[in-house]
Amino acid sequence: MILACQNISKSFAEEPVLQQVSFHVEDYEKVAVVGINGAGKSTLMKIIMNELDPDEGTVTLAKDKTIGYLAQHQEIGGERTIYETVLEGKRDLIAMEEQIRQMEGQMQSVPAGEMDAFMEKYHKLLQEYGARDGYAYRSEVSGALKGLGFAEEEFGKICSTLSGGQKTRVALARLLVTHPDIILLDEPTNHLDIASISWLEGFLVNYKGAVVLVSHDRYFLDRVVTKVVEISLHHSAVYNGNYSAYAEKAAKVREERLKAYENQQREIRHQEEVIEKLKSFNREKSIRRAESREKQLAKIEVMEKPEEERSRMNITLTPQVVSGNDVLSVEHLSKAFGSQVLFTDLSFEIKRGERVALIGPNGTGKTTVLKILNQVLGADGGSFRLGTNVHIGYYDQEQQVLHMEKNLMEEISDDYPELTNTKIRNVLAAFLFTEDEVFKRVGDLSGGERGRLSLAKLMLSEANFLILDEPTNHLDIVSREILEAALNRYEGTVLFVSHDRYFINKTATRILNLTGKRVRNYIGNYDYFLEKRETEKQAEPVPENPHQLSRKNEASAGKADWKAQKEEQAKLRKLQNQISRTEAEIEQAEERLAQIDGEFAKPEVATNSARLSELHAERTEIQEKLDGLYELWESLSE
Repeated sequence: MILACQNISKSFAEEPVLQQVSFHVEDYEKVAVVGINGAGKSTLMKIIMNELDPDEGTVTLAKDKTIGYLAQHQEIGGERTIYETVLEGKRDLIAMEEQIRQMEGQMQSVPAGEMDAFMEKYHKLLQEYGARDGYAYRSEVSGALKGLGFAEEEFGKICSTLSGGQKTRVALARLLVTHPDIILLDEPTNHLDIASISWLEGFLVNYKGAVVLVSHDRYFLDRVVTKVVEISLHHSAVYNGNYSAYAEKAAKVREERLKAYENQQREIRHQEEVIEKLKSFNREKSIRRAESREKQLAKIEVMEKPEEERSRMNITLTPQVVSGNDVLSVEHLSKAFGSQVLFTDLSFEIKRGERVALIGPNGTGKTTVLKILNQVLGADGGSFRLGTNVHIGYYDQEQQVLHMEKNLMEEISDDYPELTNTKIRNVLAAFLFTEDEVFKRVGDLSGGERGRLSLAKLMLSEANFLILDEPTNHLDIVSREILEAALNRYEGTVLFVSHDRYFINKTATRILNLTGKRVRNYIGNYDYFLEKRETEKQAEPVPENPHQLSRKNEASAGKADWKAQKEEQAKLRKLQNQISRTEAEIEQAEERLAQIDGEFAKPEVATNSARLSELHAERTEIQEKLDGLYELWESLSE
């Protein structure tokens, strides 16, 4: 065991956050801490790091073990470059390297009588340096920076000039190259694109140490963690397995607790009714029996009703009018900022009812595309056209559509003056803003609260074309699941940018991959996109000089690929239907065989030769049919 938390409790202004939280972490174990926003996850991490003192309980780190921590917000500044800052994580190897160079410079002047001892010390130092991968540490630093999304030409940027997200990535890279025995990560994927998250997954899965992380990225958690610590209603529960295993087990536990409580309540009510009835008979025996039951009832340890976290938003997205079938047509769109070209000749169409995810590495211009479509930015070239009766609802990850000086009531009432105060309060309550919280200034809200307010305005817009930029940022897992369900029920059209692969997988019907200044279509969800990409890598040879392909050829190839994918999807659906029908026939045949075998076992059938012959013939016929169905199923599955 490398880390143990025993009965950790913490309150702020007499408001409990954590109560008797206990769990432990084994060597090399990968552990997730999950819970709704405000559950106390970051507080727990700070207590483990001695940045906060618990009111009760202890944190024990195994002897001689090192620990590293990445908080959500990083204060990295100064005039050092990105590369120099991450290189600081290798300070011990740099010092060892300097000592080796110093000793090499002293070799000529070492007295002959001291040379053997000197060389022995030198060789030991070289061995230790090599054993700790000293010869590769600069490559490791470069690899971590590239893996987290920094191009080599960015290594020389001064840290004081970086954005908050870039500083977090620099801090993460520096932490990873230090190789502590246990790493604590608080929302490490918040500022990473999909490629960087995939790199981090691989790093953590293969990390020769323990990891404790807080994250709302379910895809990431599924691939990395082996144990989940749930913080709910201030208490902890521990589940073995990844996030999906935890979600299934936790749901069963909640269901069983609620069922046990309801069963006990039914039994209590039943006993009270029996007691009341016995007393109504007003006879000595019945009264004694009633008193006996009362004593038994008093001994029952009454269960508390299982509580639910106050975390469930109520989102209903309903278009006011139905749009035409052609929702959006983008033709030859291009955009650059100075010498930085984001994309050129971008063309695609979106039809009514589609849910389209626009994905790609950071810096490719995904958010810029959405801003152009919402006329927040102008394009350098090309055009776009909205279809008949298309009304846009826009969710902006930077929350620039909110007014920081207004309170929540004003933010809604100014945009929707026809709503009464009661209706506005009801809407805000559906997004977890109650009582005096509705008079908070928008500027004083947290990122998650602003996200919920933007979703409330989106719901009220009754738009039939939703354009969403990172809608799951700052939302906890429960809220993400509610948004997923709302979008899947939505009868309008959706175009969204997201790095949340689980969210993309659950909601997208089509993927637009923006990379290399172009966009490519994939008809399906994220899993299909990954599968198709893998097939492309294996099957398609790389052109000797891809830059010589003309735009015309690229466009033709894109259309052909689009058509081929649609045909492939249609064939796949037909095949899946055949498999389902075959499985149903197999199930029916097996059920009939079981019934016939049951008939054989009946005494009245065993003595009836005519019936036995009839059943035997039917069984032989069904068995032959079943053998054929098995062969068909195997063939279809292949």
